[in-house]
Amino acid sequence: MIKGQFSILPCAITGVEAVVAGTRHHFPKHTHAQFGIGVIDNGAQRSLSGRGTVEAGPGDTITVNPGEVHDGAPIGDAGRSWRMLYIEPSLVSAAIVDMSEGRTNAFEFSRPAMTDARVARTFDDLFEAVTGAAGGAADLRCEELLLLLAGLMIERREQPIPDAVGRALSMIDDAPARPLSLSDLAQESGLSRFQVVRAFARVTGLTPHAYLMQRRIDLARRLIAESMPLAEAAAASGFADQSHMTRLFVRNFGVSPGAYAFAVAG
Repeated sequence: MIKGQFSILPCAITGVEAVVAGTRHHFPKHTHAQFGIGVIDNGAQRSLSGRGTVEAGPGDTITVNPGEVHDGAPIGDAGRSWRMLYIEPSLVSAAIVDMSEGRTNAFEFSRPAMTDARVARTFDDLFEAVTGAAGGAADLRCEELLLLLAGLMIERREQPIPDAVGRALSMIDDAPARPLSLSDLAQESGLSRFQVVRAFARVTGLTPHAYLMQRRIDLARRLIAESMPLAEAAAASGFADQSHMTRLFVRNFGVSPGAYAFAVAG
């Protein structure tokens, strides 16, 4: 049986987080601010994605785009284990600009789960490289593997966000810690309150409140990674108190803010 365990490993590339996990935990609907790509090592899981419900087993690659609503549950009682890399969008954008010779930086993972030996092998090589010793040729190896993986995995976004919804999303994204009401979002977007709720669900898969909480926990993660004390990070991210931040942090990321702070500090 797989025990509940999460480890965040030091990375050779700034902007990349490496996670090794083994758990029976059921993750609720949530999003990440980064691109995520990983490989299931043992067991299997079922998850909601932007393209419906998918299943992945040993050797399969799993992905998630920034802001994509997803969840995750083990198939069966044994749990599952996986390795995951969370990559800041700026790194992916830089890779795509390079690959497209400057024509675009707007791309996304197209398959939330797949069986592809080339992708899995390239991920394995990248994971080993970024969690190994930094410097010199190691940095070069990480960069080239990131480009190779991007070439296998990323395609251009095809669904633009309607302008009205985009204005409401930006109102949250630009300052997630500030107090907001549904009326504020309605006024900014030019929609009714009901239309805002329906539009958020259609575009993001989340209610406005759930989207706001997700942006706040993403902000808290970044502040903690920058060594801000936990209580200060909670307040700066708009949470009523540290315990509220902690509950959401554990639910979304599987580790406590304190454990995350210790891992990224090392």
